[in-house]
Amino acid sequence: MARIDFGGVKENIVTRGEFSLKKAQQVLKNEVVAVIGYGVQGPAQSLNMRDNGIHVIVGQDPRFANDWARAVKDGFQPGRTLFNIEEACEKGTIIMMLVADGALKHVWPRVKSFMTKGKALYFSHGFGWVYRKLTGIDAPKNVDVIMVAPKGSGTSVRRNFLAGVGINSSFAIARDATRRARERTLAIGIAVGSGYLFPTTFENEVTSDLVGERGVLMGALAGIMEAQYDTLRKNGHSPSEAFNETVEELTQSLIRLVDENGMDWMYSNCSATAQRGALDWKPRFKKAVLPVFAQLYKAVKSQAEAKRVIKVCGASDYKKKLDAELRQMGNSEMWRAGAAVRTLRPHEKAKAGADKAAGVKGRGKN
Repeated sequence: MARIDFGGVKENIVTRGEFSLKKAQQVLKNEVVAVIGYGVQGPAQSLNMRDNGIHVIVGQDPRFANDWARAVKDGFQPGRTLFNIEEACEKGTIIMMLVADGALKHVWPRVKSFMTKGKALYFSHGFGWVYRKLTGIDAPKNVDVIMVAPKGSGTSVRRNFLAGVGINSSFAIARDATRRARERTLAIGIAVGSGYLFPTTFENEVTSDLVGERGVLMGALAGIMEAQYDTLRKNGHSPSEAFNETVEELTQSLIRLVDENGMDWMYSNCSATAQRGALDWKPRFKKAVLPVFAQLYKAVKSQAEAKRVIKVCGASDYKKKLDAELRQMGNSEMWRAGAAVRTLRPHEKAKAGADKAAGVKGRGKN
């Protein structure tokens, strides 16, 4: 383990230097990893493990024809490495529950009877286990309960793997029935393509994840972008100008500087006018949104957000309603302007080709 200082707080981080792929292959040599669900995280983790020499099978309900067909296209063979959910769970020794959170309550009864002594129940998100009173998951005490949570979408997990770089992941062990839970967890973490793994708990992971997705990573980001874009448009700026100043410069330039060396370094590599304005206005934005984040954290901790996910996302007509909401977003002027701007990028065709080679679609994380 590497002892890393994070702003004065030291944490134990597991890297591929300490836990190599060769070691992961040795730990998992007698395991059959059954990936349940071939939707968002399932394809990336399955393909990465398979490419890393791990014995992987997929359990997918054939009624979801698109996901079944995608697994076949990716080289999983019906009757050999692709099965219905029950068959895969019977054959697997590590059962990876990678179905959507809203579907856990419906899928778990098909999995439960196959969780026999010595197996491991794996998650890539703390939702199913932390909120088990809502999801109905009640794994027997003689199985390991483990988690590796890649900090990115399935698209990013696969793309980074193919590029030869890892994605950071958190890991946790809720139950160590076999006394091998830790090595199983770390082995899976390396096998699915993690560059490094940092320890957490199931509860901390699901709380930070739900807050992050609803906050900076997705909800707040989209809301702030829309507010700035709308303000510029209402004051006579063109769609291309409003989009470039709201989204394009952020995603194509500034965020890359933040990624390289941090926010202060990005500030120091911008004009004096940009620096001064950002430093002056940052406290005002923080003061404005802190109450919203306090409300958000409370909603997550109280399980109000989890209850909403299970109720809404588990509804039979959810996909239809979701598609309508996403179409409304995609058809808004801002994102139609974005589509036009993207066609002007010289590297866009190369990027599309990389996505095609990765065999992934631009879908979400959970």
